[in-house]
Amino acid sequence: MMNRLIVILTGIFLITSCSVKKEDILFNGKDLSGWYTYLAIPDSSVQSDFPRDSAGHYFKAPGLNNDIFNVFTVVEIDGAPAIRISGELFGILVTEKEYENYHLTLEIKWGEKRFAPRADKKRDSGVLYHSVGKEGAWGKVWMKSKECQVQESDIGDFIVVDTGEAVIPCIFDSLKNLFLYSEKGELKDFTVKKSYCHKSADYEKPNGEWNTLEIYTLGDKSVHVVNGSVNLRAYNSTILMNGKLVPNTRGKIQIQSEGAEVYYRNIRIESITELPEGIGMEMQKDKI
Repeated sequence: MMNRLIVILTGIFLITSCSVKKEDILFNGKDLSGWYTYLAIPDSSVQSDFPRDSAGHYFKAPGLNNDIFNVFTVVEIDGAPAIRISGELFGILVTEKEYENYHLTLEIKWGEKRFAPRADKKRDSGVLYHSVGKEGAWGKVWMKSKECQVQESDIGDFIVVDTGEAVIPCIFDSLKNLFLYSEKGELKDFTVKKSYCHKSADYEKPNGEWNTLEIYTLGDKSVHVVNGSVNLRAYNSTILMNGKLVPNTRGKIQIQSEGAEVYYRNIRIESITELPEGIGMEMQKDKI
């Protein structure tokens, strides 16, 4: 009897231990359960019966969970389910839950369509993490957050969205007039005024192929990984709340609709307590 009790208790302990670090599937392949939507004011080129003013311009946003334009849908592509983001309106697909200390994985593939005001620009989207506050706070679309850029030839770049800061080691390319991530570079504060840091290298696949994007966050640090290669690390993530900079280490995840057709699939997230070897901050941990 005692041996049987030990076996049962051991089994309960193992189940409990495994559940602490389980992987969550953020896209179930059937619908958008676990997510909600927010859409900004449509561009005047969008054809619909949505209200316009006398000049022909839309004057209000569809807003929360009012995706009458079918910007976010579930489709089958390449023999598997995916989330299609049309890009026709600027907007966000947002997790209902908040997350911290995690490894997020998404697969991304560009579609063909592009829309005003970005019809002649690079295809663009983005994965915004540590998202807090109200939808539409920045640019009348996004929440306060940190962004892992998803844009043609720029996947993995870093952007401060709204009033926040982060520290990134980088070098300044005077010919291109931009900051490039470099683990051996000088530590720079990135703020809403200097919000953009470019990745170290381009690891993207050609259009028409799926790219795997991973984001690791641990405390106030984050790492962007594209197709298995680290291309940016950021430190000291903060956000301005009630007039004070506070740690920005937790929040919802936003996926952007930003003028381009794009597909996302195999979206999953796993809690972590440390960064894997080769992903971590060993080179800068004594400087931050």
